[in-house]
Amino acid sequence: MSRQTGNVNPRSRYASRRVYLVPADLDELIGPMVGVVELPTHLDWSEQRVYDLADDSHVGLMYERVIREASQLDDLRTYLNRETLVRIWPSLYLPVQARRAWEACFQNLLRTA
Repeated sequence: MSRQTGNVNPRSRYASRRVYLVPADLDELIGPMVGVVELPTHLDWSEQRVYDLADDSHVGLMYERVIREASQLDDLRTYLNRETLVRIWPSLYLPVQARRAWEACFQNLLRTA
């Protein structure tokens, strides 16, 4: 089971339709913690779709893109890792509505922020 949440900012028509996926449990996030990851184009259509998980700047950018662009729960499960997410959560640059959705579901993220 998952949660979906949309923006409520009436100033932006796109934002009002934007949906962010949130897993039912952080333990579902079993993505890699080491190695090199290439995101599929539906998550990252930039020229740099390859991320070295040994580089925290790469990890943060990859997690931001996956959280913003995930269209199915498997996107979150495949590319995000619970331990890594909790560790880097405070430094992620996310849309306010995405951050609120995740923190509303997972109080431990709110405490780390």
